[in-house]
Amino acid sequence: MGPTLEQLAQDLAQGATTSQKLVEDCLIRIKDRNGQGSSTFLSVSNKDSQIAAHAMDELRKSGSAPSAYAGIPVSIKDLFDIAGEQTRAGSIVLKNAQPATQDATAVARLKAAGFIVIGRTNMTEFAFSGIGINPHYGTPKNVYDRGNARVPGGSSSGAAISITDKMAHGALGTDTGGSCRIPAAFNGIVGYKPTARRVPQQGAFPLSTTLDSIGSLARSVACCAIFDSFLSGETLAKPVRRTPKGLRIAIPIAYVMNDMDTDVAAAFSASVKLLHDAGALIEEVGFPEIDQIPIANAKGGFAAPESLSSHRSFIETSADLYDMRVLTRIQRGHEQSAIEYIDLMRTRAEIITKFEQRMSAFDCLAYPTVPIIAPLISAFDEDADFTRLNMLVLRNPSVINFLDGCSISVPMTKNPHAPSGLMLSCPGGQDAKLLALAAGVEALLA
Repeated sequence: MGPTLEQLAQDLAQGATTSQKLVEDCLIRIKDRNGQGSSTFLSVSNKDSQIAAHAMDELRKSGSAPSAYAGIPVSIKDLFDIAGEQTRAGSIVLKNAQPATQDATAVARLKAAGFIVIGRTNMTEFAFSGIGINPHYGTPKNVYDRGNARVPGGSSSGAAISITDKMAHGALGTDTGGSCRIPAAFNGIVGYKPTARRVPQQGAFPLSTTLDSIGSLARSVACCAIFDSFLSGETLAKPVRRTPKGLRIAIPIAYVMNDMDTDVAAAFSASVKLLHDAGALIEEVGFPEIDQIPIANAKGGFAAPESLSSHRSFIETSADLYDMRVLTRIQRGHEQSAIEYIDLMRTRAEIITKFEQRMSAFDCLAYPTVPIIAPLISAFDEDADFTRLNMLVLRNPSVINFLDGCSISVPMTKNPHAPSGLMLSCPGGQDAKLLALAAGVEALLA
Protein backbone atom coordinates (compact mmCIF):
# COMPACT_ATOMS: atom_id res chain seq x y z
CA MET A 1 0.00 0.00 0.00
CA GLY A 2 2.89 2.36 0.66
CA PRO A 3 4.80 3.99 3.52
CA THR A 4 3.19 5.62 6.54
CA LEU A 5 3.77 9.24 7.50
CA GLU A 6 6.04 8.10 10.33
CA GLN A 7 8.16 6.05 7.93
CA LEU A 8 8.41 8.94 5.49
CA ALA A 9 9.36 11.37 8.26
CA GLN A 10 12.12 9.02 9.38
CA ASP A 11 13.41 8.65 5.80
CA LEU A 12 13.45 12.42 5.37
CA ALA A 13 15.24 12.93 8.68
CA GLN A 14 17.89 10.33 7.83
CA GLY A 15 18.42 11.58 4.29
CA ALA A 16 17.13 8.34 2.77
CA THR A 17 14.82 10.39 0.58
CA THR A 18 13.99 14.00 -0.17
CA SER A 19 10.80 15.94 -0.56
CA GLN A 20 11.66 16.52 -4.20
CA LYS A 21 11.89 12.76 -4.75
CA LEU A 22 8.59 12.12 -2.97
CA VAL A 23 6.82 14.77 -5.03
CA GLU A 24 8.38 13.57 -8.28
CA ASP A 25 7.27 9.99 -7.61
CA CYS A 26 3.70 11.11 -6.89
CA LEU A 27 3.56 13.23 -10.05
CA ILE A 28 4.82 10.31 -12.14
CA ARG A 29 2.02 8.12 -10.81
CA ILE A 30 -0.59 10.82 -11.39
CA LYS A 31 0.53 11.23 -15.01
CA ASP A 32 0.75 7.49 -15.73
CA ARG A 33 -1.48 6.87 -18.75
CA ASN A 34 -2.41 3.45 -17.44
CA GLY A 35 -3.29 4.73 -13.98
CA GLN A 36 -6.20 6.50 -12.30
CA GLY A 37 -4.66 9.97 -12.12
CA SER A 38 -6.94 11.63 -14.66
CA SER A 39 -10.10 10.57 -12.83
CA THR A 40 -8.62 10.93 -9.34
CA PHE A 41 -7.38 14.52 -9.61
CA LEU A 42 -9.33 17.51 -10.91
CA SER A 43 -6.15 19.58 -10.90
CA VAL A 44 -2.50 18.86 -10.21
CA SER A 45 -0.01 21.26 -8.63
CA ASN A 46 2.89 20.37 -10.89
CA LYS A 47 5.09 23.46 -10.61
CA ASP A 48 4.01 24.69 -7.18
CA SER A 49 4.53 21.29 -5.55
CA GLN A 50 8.07 21.04 -6.95
CA ILE A 51 8.92 24.55 -5.79
CA ALA A 52 7.55 23.77 -2.31
CA ALA A 53 9.48 20.50 -2.21
CA HIS A 54 12.76 22.27 -2.96
CA ALA A 55 12.01 24.82 -0.24
CA MET A 56 11.26 22.10 2.34
CA ASP A 57 14.46 20.24 1.49
CA GLU A 58 16.46 23.43 2.03
CA LEU A 59 14.70 24.13 5.32
CA ARG A 60 15.42 20.61 6.52
CA LYS A 61 19.10 20.97 5.65
CA SER A 62 19.27 24.06 7.84
CA GLY A 63 17.31 22.45 10.66
CA SER A 64 14.35 24.76 10.10
CA ALA A 65 11.70 22.37 8.79
CA PRO A 66 8.31 23.34 10.31
CA SER A 67 7.61 19.74 11.36
CA ALA A 68 8.94 16.23 11.00
CA TYR A 69 6.43 15.74 8.18
CA ALA A 70 7.44 18.79 6.17
CA GLY A 71 7.86 17.95 2.49
CA ILE A 72 5.39 15.04 2.37
CA PRO A 73 2.90 15.38 -0.54
CA VAL A 74 -0.80 15.16 0.30
CA SER A 75 -4.01 15.51 -1.66
CA ILE A 76 -6.85 17.96 -0.98
CA LYS A 77 -10.50 17.22 -1.68
CA ASP A 78 -11.99 19.65 -4.19
CA LEU A 79 -14.32 20.92 -1.47
CA PHE A 80 -11.59 23.10 0.12
CA ASP A 81 -10.42 26.57 -0.81
CA ILE A 82 -6.81 26.90 -1.89
CA ALA A 83 -5.66 30.47 -2.49
CA GLY A 84 -5.56 31.27 -6.20
CA GLU A 85 -7.56 28.19 -7.24
CA GLN A 86 -11.19 27.50 -8.04
CA THR A 87 -13.23 25.41 -5.62
CA ARG A 88 -15.62 23.47 -7.85
CA ALA A 89 -16.78 20.90 -5.28
CA GLY A 90 -16.80 18.26 -8.00
CA SER A 91 -19.40 20.21 -9.98
CA ILE A 92 -19.68 22.10 -13.23
CA VAL A 93 -22.10 24.49 -11.53
CA LEU A 94 -19.06 26.28 -10.09
CA LYS A 95 -16.85 25.96 -13.18
CA ASN A 96 -16.71 29.75 -13.52
CA ALA A 97 -16.25 30.47 -9.81
CA GLN A 98 -13.70 33.07 -8.83
CA PRO A 99 -10.44 31.68 -7.41
CA ALA A 100 -10.27 31.58 -3.62
CA THR A 101 -8.49 34.50 -2.00
CA GLN A 102 -7.16 32.43 0.93
CA ASP A 103 -6.67 28.86 2.02
CA ALA A 104 -9.30 27.00 3.98
CA THR A 105 -8.24 26.78 7.63
CA ALA A 106 -7.60 23.03 7.33
CA VAL A 107 -5.43 23.53 4.24
CA ALA A 108 -3.55 26.41 5.87
CA ARG A 109 -2.76 24.26 8.91
CA LEU A 110 -1.39 21.42 6.77
CA LYS A 111 0.72 23.86 4.78
CA ALA A 112 2.02 25.43 7.98
CA ALA A 113 3.24 21.98 9.03
CA GLY A 114 5.09 21.73 5.73
CA PHE A 115 2.84 19.24 3.94
CA ILE A 116 2.87 19.81 0.19
CA VAL A 117 -0.38 20.00 -1.78
CA ILE A 118 0.02 17.67 -4.78
CA GLY A 119 -3.43 18.39 -6.20
CA ARG A 120 -7.20 18.57 -5.79
CA THR A 121 -9.05 15.26 -5.73
CA ASN A 122 -12.26 14.26 -7.45
CA MET A 123 -15.40 13.75 -5.40
CA THR A 124 -19.12 13.20 -5.57
CA GLU A 125 -20.70 16.45 -6.78
CA PHE A 126 -21.16 18.72 -3.76
CA ALA A 127 -20.32 15.73 -1.52
CA PHE A 128 -23.91 14.48 -1.62
CA SER A 129 -23.49 10.71 -2.07
CA GLY A 130 -21.60 7.81 -0.55
CA ILE A 131 -21.01 6.05 -3.88
CA GLY A 132 -18.32 8.23 -5.47
CA ILE A 133 -19.66 8.44 -9.02
CA ASN A 134 -19.10 11.76 -10.79
CA PRO A 135 -20.78 12.18 -14.23
CA HIS A 136 -18.85 15.37 -14.96
CA TYR A 137 -15.23 14.41 -14.32
CA GLY A 138 -15.28 10.63 -14.37
CA THR A 139 -15.13 8.11 -11.56
CA PRO A 140 -11.86 6.68 -10.23
CA LYS A 141 -11.96 2.90 -10.01
CA ASN A 142 -11.72 1.08 -6.71
CA VAL A 143 -8.30 -0.43 -6.02
CA TYR A 144 -9.96 -3.84 -5.63
CA ASP A 145 -11.06 -5.83 -8.67
CA ARG A 146 -10.10 -2.89 -10.87
CA GLY A 147 -10.63 -4.78 -14.09
CA ASN A 148 -14.34 -5.03 -13.34
CA ALA A 149 -14.55 -1.36 -12.25
CA ARG A 150 -16.03 -1.06 -8.77
CA VAL A 151 -17.07 2.24 -7.17
CA PRO A 152 -14.47 4.02 -5.02
CA GLY A 153 -16.94 5.16 -2.37
CA GLY A 154 -17.76 8.75 -1.67
CA SER A 155 -17.88 11.45 -1.35
CA SER A 156 -14.09 11.60 -0.89
CA SER A 157 -13.56 9.25 -3.83
CA GLY A 158 -10.37 10.67 -5.30
CA ALA A 159 -8.92 11.09 -1.81
CA ALA A 160 -8.97 7.33 -1.26
CA ILE A 161 -7.53 6.42 -4.66
CA SER A 162 -4.78 9.02 -4.30
CA ILE A 163 -3.61 6.98 -1.27
CA THR A 164 -4.06 3.45 -2.63
CA ASP A 165 -2.27 4.32 -5.87
CA LYS A 166 0.57 6.21 -4.13
CA MET A 167 -0.28 9.51 -5.80
CA ALA A 168 -0.23 11.13 -2.34
CA HIS A 169 0.73 10.00 1.17
CA GLY A 170 -2.25 11.43 3.02
CA ALA A 171 -5.56 12.96 2.00
CA LEU A 172 -7.72 15.75 3.39
CA GLY A 173 -11.40 14.89 3.17
CA THR A 174 -14.77 15.70 4.65
CA ASP A 175 -17.30 13.45 6.34
CA THR A 176 -20.96 14.41 6.62
CA GLY A 177 -22.38 10.90 6.62
CA GLY A 178 -19.34 8.70 6.05
CA SER A 179 -17.44 10.44 3.26
CA CYS A 180 -14.01 9.65 4.74
CA ARG A 181 -14.92 6.25 6.17
CA ILE A 182 -16.85 4.77 3.23
CA PRO A 183 -14.09 5.11 0.60
CA ALA A 184 -11.57 4.00 3.23
CA ALA A 185 -13.57 0.82 3.92
CA PHE A 186 -14.13 0.11 0.23
CA ASN A 187 -10.41 0.48 -0.57
CA GLY A 188 -8.75 -1.11 2.44
CA ILE A 189 -7.30 2.00 4.10
CA VAL A 190 -8.09 4.07 7.21
CA GLY A 191 -10.62 6.90 7.27
CA TYR A 192 -11.18 9.18 10.25
CA LYS A 193 -14.11 11.41 11.20
CA PRO A 194 -13.20 13.55 14.20
CA THR A 195 -15.62 15.23 16.56
CA ALA A 196 -16.90 17.92 14.21
CA ARG A 197 -16.26 20.92 16.45
CA ARG A 198 -12.55 20.13 16.79
CA VAL A 199 -11.56 21.16 13.23
CA PRO A 200 -12.65 24.55 11.83
CA GLN A 201 -14.77 24.34 8.70
CA GLN A 202 -13.90 27.78 7.34
CA GLY A 203 -13.16 27.59 3.63
CA ALA A 204 -14.80 24.21 3.04
CA PHE A 205 -17.91 24.29 0.82
CA PRO A 206 -20.73 23.14 3.14
CA LEU A 207 -23.11 20.24 2.69
CA SER A 208 -24.68 20.23 6.14
CA THR A 209 -23.42 22.75 8.66
CA THR A 210 -24.80 20.55 11.43
CA LEU A 211 -23.18 17.29 10.33
CA ASP A 212 -20.05 18.27 8.36
CA SER A 213 -16.72 17.09 9.74
CA ILE A 214 -13.21 17.57 8.34
CA GLY A 215 -11.12 14.44 8.49
CA SER A 216 -8.50 12.39 6.73
CA LEU A 217 -7.80 9.23 4.79
CA ALA A 218 -4.44 7.52 5.13
CA ARG A 219 -2.54 4.24 5.39
CA SER A 220 -2.72 3.81 9.16
CA VAL A 221 -4.46 4.97 12.30
CA ALA A 222 -1.22 6.72 13.32
CA CYS A 223 -1.24 8.64 10.03
CA CYS A 224 -4.78 9.88 10.71
CA ALA A 225 -3.78 10.81 14.27
CA ILE A 226 -0.88 12.88 12.92
CA PHE A 227 -3.17 14.64 10.46
CA ASP A 228 -5.71 15.24 13.21
CA SER A 229 -3.15 16.86 15.50
CA PHE A 230 -2.38 19.49 12.86
CA LEU A 231 -5.96 19.95 11.66
CA SER A 232 -7.31 20.41 15.18
CA GLY A 233 -4.44 22.65 16.28
CA GLU A 234 -3.88 20.47 19.33
CA THR A 235 -0.43 19.62 20.68
CA LEU A 236 1.25 16.95 18.59
CA ALA A 237 1.82 13.80 20.60
CA LYS A 238 3.12 10.44 19.47
CA PRO A 239 0.07 8.19 19.00
CA VAL A 240 -0.33 5.81 21.93
CA ARG A 241 -1.53 2.30 21.09
CA ARG A 242 -3.99 0.74 23.52
CA THR A 243 -4.10 -3.04 23.45
CA PRO A 244 -7.49 -4.73 23.00
CA LYS A 245 -7.15 -6.66 26.30
CA GLY A 246 -9.84 -5.41 28.67
CA LEU A 247 -11.37 -3.16 26.04
CA ARG A 248 -15.13 -2.85 26.56
CA ILE A 249 -16.74 -3.00 23.12
CA ALA A 250 -20.46 -2.60 22.45
CA ILE A 251 -21.94 -4.18 19.33
CA PRO A 252 -25.32 -2.55 18.73
CA ILE A 253 -28.51 -4.52 18.42
CA ALA A 254 -29.94 -2.18 15.81
CA TYR A 255 -30.62 -1.84 12.10
CA VAL A 256 -26.92 -1.12 11.38
CA MET A 257 -26.29 -4.86 11.73
CA ASN A 258 -28.82 -5.79 9.03
CA ASP A 259 -28.30 -6.59 5.34
CA MET A 260 -24.63 -7.57 5.52
CA ASP A 261 -23.36 -9.40 2.47
CA THR A 262 -21.42 -12.64 2.97
CA ASP A 263 -17.99 -10.99 2.59
CA VAL A 264 -18.60 -8.34 5.23
CA ALA A 265 -20.39 -10.73 7.58
CA ALA A 266 -17.46 -13.16 7.45
CA ALA A 267 -14.89 -10.39 7.96
CA PHE A 268 -16.82 -8.89 10.87
CA SER A 269 -17.27 -12.26 12.57
CA ALA A 270 -13.55 -12.99 12.22
CA SER A 271 -12.64 -9.56 13.57
CA VAL A 272 -14.89 -9.94 16.60
CA LYS A 273 -13.36 -13.36 17.32
CA LEU A 274 -9.84 -11.92 17.13
CA LEU A 275 -10.81 -9.17 19.55
CA HIS A 276 -12.45 -11.63 21.93
CA ASP A 277 -9.46 -13.95 21.84
CA ALA A 278 -7.20 -10.97 22.56
CA GLY A 279 -9.10 -10.26 25.76
CA ALA A 280 -11.60 -7.64 24.66
CA LEU A 281 -14.92 -7.66 26.54
CA ILE A 282 -17.56 -7.70 23.83
CA GLU A 283 -21.25 -7.28 24.51
CA GLU A 284 -24.24 -7.01 22.20
CA VAL A 285 -26.28 -4.07 23.44
CA GLY A 286 -29.66 -2.67 22.51
CA PHE A 287 -29.47 0.92 21.26
CA PRO A 288 -33.09 2.06 20.80
CA GLU A 289 -31.85 5.63 20.30
CA ILE A 290 -30.01 4.52 17.14
CA ASP A 291 -33.23 3.02 15.83
CA GLN A 292 -34.90 6.41 16.35
CA ILE A 293 -32.53 8.14 13.90
CA PRO A 294 -34.23 7.06 10.62
CA ILE A 295 -37.55 8.21 12.03
CA ALA A 296 -36.08 11.59 12.95
CA ASN A 297 -34.56 11.89 9.44
CA ALA A 298 -37.72 10.92 7.58
CA LYS A 299 -37.96 14.29 5.79
CA GLY A 300 -34.37 14.53 4.64
CA GLY A 301 -32.66 15.09 7.96
CA PHE A 302 -30.28 18.04 8.27
CA ALA A 303 -28.48 17.62 4.95
CA ALA A 304 -31.46 18.34 2.70
CA PRO A 305 -32.60 21.73 4.10
CA GLU A 306 -29.08 22.90 4.94
CA SER A 307 -27.75 22.08 1.49
CA LEU A 308 -30.81 23.70 -0.10
CA SER A 309 -29.96 26.87 1.79
CA SER A 310 -26.49 26.87 0.21
CA HIS A 311 -27.67 25.91 -3.28
CA ARG A 312 -30.91 27.83 -3.69
CA SER A 313 -29.44 30.61 -5.84
CA PHE A 314 -27.41 28.14 -7.95
CA ILE A 315 -30.49 26.00 -8.57
CA GLU A 316 -32.48 29.04 -9.72
CA THR A 317 -29.96 29.77 -12.48
CA SER A 318 -28.18 26.47 -13.17
CA ALA A 319 -30.39 23.53 -12.20
CA ASP A 320 -29.66 21.83 -15.52
CA LEU A 321 -25.95 21.63 -14.68
CA TYR A 322 -26.44 19.46 -11.59
CA ASP A 323 -26.13 15.70 -11.43
CA MET A 324 -29.86 14.94 -11.15
CA ARG A 325 -29.20 12.35 -8.46
CA VAL A 326 -27.64 15.08 -6.32
CA LEU A 327 -30.19 17.74 -7.21
CA THR A 328 -33.05 15.45 -6.20
CA ARG A 329 -31.55 14.97 -2.74
CA ILE A 330 -30.97 18.71 -2.27
CA GLN A 331 -34.52 19.55 -3.28
CA ARG A 332 -35.87 17.31 -0.53
CA GLY A 333 -35.16 20.33 1.65
CA HIS A 334 -38.48 21.73 0.46
CA GLU A 335 -40.29 18.92 2.28
CA GLN A 336 -39.28 20.17 5.72
CA SER A 337 -40.94 23.09 7.49
CA ALA A 338 -39.13 25.38 9.92
CA ILE A 339 -41.04 23.80 12.80
CA GLU A 340 -39.99 20.31 11.70
CA TYR A 341 -36.36 21.44 11.42
CA ILE A 342 -36.45 22.84 14.96
CA ASP A 343 -38.07 19.63 16.19
CA LEU A 344 -35.29 17.66 14.49
CA MET A 345 -32.66 19.69 16.35
CA ARG A 346 -34.39 19.02 19.65
CA THR A 347 -34.81 15.30 18.90
CA ARG A 348 -31.15 15.02 17.95
CA ALA A 349 -30.05 16.56 21.26
CA GLU A 350 -32.22 14.09 23.17
CA ILE A 351 -30.88 11.11 21.20
CA ILE A 352 -27.27 12.21 21.74
CA THR A 353 -27.84 12.46 25.50
CA LYS A 354 -29.28 8.94 25.65
CA PHE A 355 -26.49 7.56 23.47
CA GLU A 356 -23.76 9.09 25.61
CA GLN A 357 -25.38 7.76 28.78
CA ARG A 358 -25.52 4.25 27.36
CA MET A 359 -21.93 4.46 26.09
CA SER A 360 -20.62 5.40 29.55
CA ALA A 361 -20.28 1.68 30.31
CA PHE A 362 -18.18 1.01 27.20
CA ASP A 363 -14.95 2.15 25.57
CA CYS A 364 -16.29 2.13 22.03
CA LEU A 365 -19.02 1.05 19.68
CA ALA A 366 -18.14 -1.40 16.88
CA TYR A 367 -19.92 -2.53 13.73
CA PRO A 368 -19.17 -2.70 9.98
CA THR A 369 -18.46 0.63 8.33
CA VAL A 370 -20.51 -0.43 5.30
CA PRO A 371 -22.60 -3.64 5.20
CA ILE A 372 -21.53 -4.50 1.63
CA ILE A 373 -18.32 -4.53 -0.40
CA ALA A 374 -17.90 -1.95 -3.14
CA PRO A 375 -20.51 -2.52 -5.88
CA LEU A 376 -19.71 -2.47 -9.57
CA ILE A 377 -20.02 0.93 -11.22
CA SER A 378 -22.36 -0.69 -13.72
CA ALA A 379 -24.78 -1.46 -10.89
CA PHE A 380 -25.79 2.20 -10.87
CA ASP A 381 -27.09 2.43 -14.40
CA GLU A 382 -30.63 2.59 -13.04
CA ASP A 383 -31.63 5.47 -10.75
CA ALA A 384 -33.67 3.15 -8.52
CA ASP A 385 -30.58 1.05 -7.83
CA PHE A 386 -28.56 4.18 -7.13
CA THR A 387 -31.00 5.41 -4.50
CA ARG A 388 -31.26 2.03 -2.76
CA LEU A 389 -27.53 1.31 -2.71
CA ASN A 390 -26.58 4.86 -1.83
CA MET A 391 -28.79 4.80 1.24
CA LEU A 392 -27.42 1.39 2.23
CA VAL A 393 -23.82 2.57 1.89
CA LEU A 394 -24.48 5.72 3.93
CA ARG A 395 -26.64 4.03 6.55
CA ASN A 396 -24.03 2.83 9.06
CA PRO A 397 -21.48 5.66 9.14
CA SER A 398 -24.10 8.44 9.08
CA VAL A 399 -25.30 7.33 12.52
CA ILE A 400 -22.18 8.76 14.15
CA ASN A 401 -22.53 12.13 12.42
CA PHE A 402 -26.06 12.39 13.78
CA LEU A 403 -24.75 11.45 17.24
CA ASP A 404 -22.01 14.11 17.02
CA GLY A 405 -19.41 11.47 17.77
CA CYS A 406 -15.96 10.56 16.49
CA SER A 407 -15.42 7.50 14.35
CA ILE A 408 -12.75 5.62 12.43
CA SER A 409 -12.78 2.85 9.86
CA VAL A 410 -9.92 0.32 9.92
CA PRO A 411 -9.46 -2.50 7.39
CA MET A 412 -10.95 -5.88 8.33
CA THR A 413 -9.48 -7.81 5.40
CA LYS A 414 -6.29 -8.14 3.40
CA ASN A 415 -5.59 -9.20 -0.19
CA PRO A 416 -6.96 -11.11 -1.99
CA HIS A 417 -10.22 -10.57 -0.12
CA ALA A 418 -12.55 -7.71 -0.96
CA PRO A 419 -11.83 -4.73 1.32
CA SER A 420 -14.23 -3.95 4.14
CA GLY A 421 -14.01 -1.78 7.22
CA LEU A 422 -14.54 -2.17 10.94
CA MET A 423 -15.94 1.05 12.34
CA LEU A 424 -15.02 2.04 15.89
CA SER A 425 -16.82 5.01 17.40
CA CYS A 426 -17.01 7.04 20.61
CA PRO A 427 -19.13 9.93 21.87
CA GLY A 428 -17.98 13.39 20.85
CA GLY A 429 -14.77 14.70 22.38
CA GLN A 430 -13.23 11.27 22.98
CA ASP A 431 -10.96 11.43 19.91
CA ALA A 432 -7.69 10.74 21.74
CA LYS A 433 -9.14 7.61 23.35
CA LEU A 434 -10.62 6.44 20.05
CA LEU A 435 -7.35 6.85 18.14
CA ALA A 436 -5.43 4.96 20.84
CA LEU A 437 -7.75 1.97 20.92
CA ALA A 438 -8.14 1.98 17.12
CA ALA A 439 -4.35 1.70 16.78
CA GLY A 440 -4.44 -1.41 18.96
CA VAL A 441 -7.33 -2.95 17.02
CA GLU A 442 -5.61 -2.14 13.73
CA ALA A 443 -2.46 -3.95 14.83
CA LEU A 444 -4.47 -7.00 15.91
CA LEU A 445 -6.44 -7.23 12.65
CA ALA A 446 -3.30 -6.76 10.56
